[in-house]
Amino acid sequence: MKANYVLFWVVAVFCYIAAAVYTYWAVIDEYSVGTVEWVGTVGLVLCGVLASLIAFYVQRVYKAQGGELPEDRLDASIDDGEAEQGFFSPWSWWPVMLAAGAALAFLGLAVGVWIAAIGGAVVLVSLVGWVYEYHRGYFGH
Repeated sequence: MKANYVLFWVVAVFCYIAAAVYTYWAVIDEYSVGTVEWVGTVGLVLCGVLASLIAFYVQRVYKAQGGELPEDRLDASIDDGEAEQGFFSPWSWWPVMLAAGAALAFLGLAVGVWIAAIGGAVVLVSLVGWVYEYHRGYFGH
């Protein structure tokens, strides 16, 4: 994780320097006559802000852990990072239905509201089905 937050700090500094150079270059340009081109300047500054936020968050998480991850150690083996990541249902069809409902909802935004309503209903049914998948039937608790 240390390499991650250092990399994001490097990207943030690069974006801030690029914003300054971009602004200076726009001001001295013979066609713009001393005006700043705000879209590029604001875009580069906001890219720097985003990289700074991510770097700050990852750095705080790294320090709050109190230890290094296996990826940060040179003497780590593959077995050191094999902790359980969560519980996933490999045979579940609900994520596919949820993706189809989201696709219908976004298609409805472009084509017609009635399609978005159908997509929203499919999304709600899929979310309920996915959440309560293990509360009934063969796998019920």
